[in-house]
Amino acid sequence: MFVGNKLAAGRIETSDGTVVDLRNIRSPIVVFCSKGDNITPPQQALDWILDLYDDVDEIRSYGQTIVYTVHETIGHLGIFVSGGVAKKEHAEFSSNIDLIDLLPPGLYEATFERKSADTVNPDLLPGDWIMRCEQRTLDDIRAMGGNSPEDERRFATAARVSEINLSLYRALAQPMIRSIFTPQLAEWIRQWSPDRLQYVMFSDSNPLMKSIASAAKQIQGDRKPVSADNPFLALQERVSEQIVQALDGWRDRTEKLSETAFLAVYGSPALQAAVGINPNEVQPRKPGKSLLHRELLQARISDLKSHIDKGGLQECVIRGLLYVGLARGKVDERGTHALRQVRLSEGRPRLTVAEFKAMAREQFLLLLLEPEATLAAIPKMLPVSVDERQNGLAAIRKVLSASGEISGEAAQRMKRIVRLFETSEAAAFRSNQHSFLNHGEGQGIIA
Repeated sequence: MFVGNKLAAGRIETSDGTVVDLRNIRSPIVVFCSKGDNITPPQQALDWILDLYDDVDEIRSYGQTIVYTVHETIGHLGIFVSGGVAKKEHAEFSSNIDLIDLLPPGLYEATFERKSADTVNPDLLPGDWIMRCEQRTLDDIRAMGGNSPEDERRFATAARVSEINLSLYRALAQPMIRSIFTPQLAEWIRQWSPDRLQYVMFSDSNPLMKSIASAAKQIQGDRKPVSADNPFLALQERVSEQIVQALDGWRDRTEKLSETAFLAVYGSPALQAAVGINPNEVQPRKPGKSLLHRELLQARISDLKSHIDKGGLQECVIRGLLYVGLARGKVDERGTHALRQVRLSEGRPRLTVAEFKAMAREQFLLLLLEPEATLAAIPKMLPVSVDERQNGLAAIRKVLSASGEISGEAAQRMKRIVRLFETSEAAAFRSNQHSFLNHGEGQGIIA
């Protein structure tokens, strides 16, 4: 996945010949990474995004939603098994699946803030943390470092050397080894491998260890806590700390040595030239562009623009929410919970999550493509009823104020939405026959 990176580069095929292209994933992608991970740091865990896309607009063109979160300290395995991460990040992501699913296409970073006595609308927060999804660009990933063209060429060189070595092995060594080692001998060597044997020696497979199980039960039953001033307890702590320091020091030195050797060997211009790596190539493993995708994208844009003045109250409410919310650059989970409580009209069915998601994505893309025309069409789309328009404005205010006061640029945008909703053009351009009910949907917001 990293050396050569065939997955991101689109060079992996399924058994039926279908090329695996990560850009074709339509479900939201969630990435966990940590600054304390010395095996797959954030730069490497997120580098595939730089491989696939030139900018966030290209991510949106594929309809993809990517959400990543960066922990400050947890290690590689801790991302998956740490109790603290499970109670915080894992729990928040699990409880906010709808929030992630409703996000417009783009790149986001999930951030977490502990709920406190000063938290606005705490009743909208089921857990102890506030999850926000903040808009990001590819420059935010590049700023983490480790994604320079020089690094790309080093990894490409390592991949090429690996392929050459594999080809030489298959051509020269593999036939000889297969003729010497029978399956039975290979199995015997596997069983007696030092890496495997060190575990087998101290397991129940070793007859000499059977007494340990009974002794462990006896000791467990007789265990008693020692006093805090016990000298052996203090000695145990000191020895434990020294072991940790020694292991950390060994790890840091070996990793530094490995990194230095890697940079020196695979960064060598002579080696890169010998294996055919172009020293002027900026990103040697970037997948190709699809002409079909471009054609489909243009057709999709034309289709979207034809829907600028189509819809009714629901579309107008979503346009207002998105237009004002984009000024904030982030989505708060409280807004999602407030959205669930909104009804524009009693006695009519609400939209399902899938229906709302499709409608919200369409309105978001329209605001990106033709912001002024999309906003200008709102008065023509609104119903004649003043009460319904006021209900729509109330719904927008309720959702946007769920995470705090509407201020700054968001407040200025809100004033513009209010003017559009209250304009008399709504009655002039909208008749009772040409209403939102023509869509066959209710006037609730979301189920």
